[in-house]
Amino acid sequence: MANVYQSIAEKIPSMSKAQEKLGKYILQNPNNVPFLTVGKLAKIVGVSEATVVRFATFLGYSGFPELQEDLQDSLRQQLTTSERLQMSTQVYDDEQERWIYDIFQDDISNIRSTMKKLDIEAFQKTVNLLLDANKIYIVASRSAISLGMFLEYYLRIMLDNVEFITSSELIAEKFYQLNKKDVVIGISFPRYTKSTLKMFSFAKERGATTIALTDNLLSPLVPYADIPLTASSRMPTFIDSFVAPLSLINAIITHVGASKKVDISKKLDELESKWDYLDIFHKKGEDG
Repeated sequence: MANVYQSIAEKIPSMSKAQEKLGKYILQNPNNVPFLTVGKLAKIVGVSEATVVRFATFLGYSGFPELQEDLQDSLRQQLTTSERLQMSTQVYDDEQERWIYDIFQDDISNIRSTMKKLDIEAFQKTVNLLLDANKIYIVASRSAISLGMFLEYYLRIMLDNVEFITSSELIAEKFYQLNKKDVVIGISFPRYTKSTLKMFSFAKERGATTIALTDNLLSPLVPYADIPLTASSRMPTFIDSFVAPLSLINAIITHVGASKKVDISKKLDELESKWDYLDIFHKKGEDG
């Protein structure tokens, strides 16, 4: 929905008294409402949970989760890191330490949302492109570097053509011979970094095949992506939840490995031998 808050304001005159009460509360508290559960929102406003659900369908949504996504998307890109930290103290209260489990539930919700919206065809194309690529580049900045490092680490074990770039200052040299046989994976989540967008868009201009790993199809990476893969990262705090994006990356890595199991088994055996020679991993009984 283009502007969820405007839609609520326009429809208030035709709402029931309970819905009007709920609508006005949402408009007056845009910073914390998008991250409240149905039960918590109903309790705060003083309406039934059924009213909250009916309110969402009244606005044209399939249910409250869909309305909540629009509320979150409208809000999250406008808040500074400090404002998001303040928001978390409103959403996560310390009543009987329940907030700890609320965080786990939010992560579980992100995974469920990602599973529900997963484009299987795009996922399979991604795996095939990685297997057939001449060179694979991963571009990411700031907090998304953690996801890029994880993806690069495991792809490099299976493939010999992977490179991770975290600075746009390097793209002139790194992308000098970039062509359509190369694949560039751009990873970015709100607040999207200009550095990643610059690297990703430049890769597209150079003719590479581009894969965006981001939170939704409104991400600024998507217009430059041949294949967009989305994973929910919503969490009402100053950090993004990377649980679902990491699960999606796990699935990609696992599928690439399964598709190359004949080729990779020999390499893994050789690596195990080298790891053992270099004494990389702790062995049971060494402490004694």
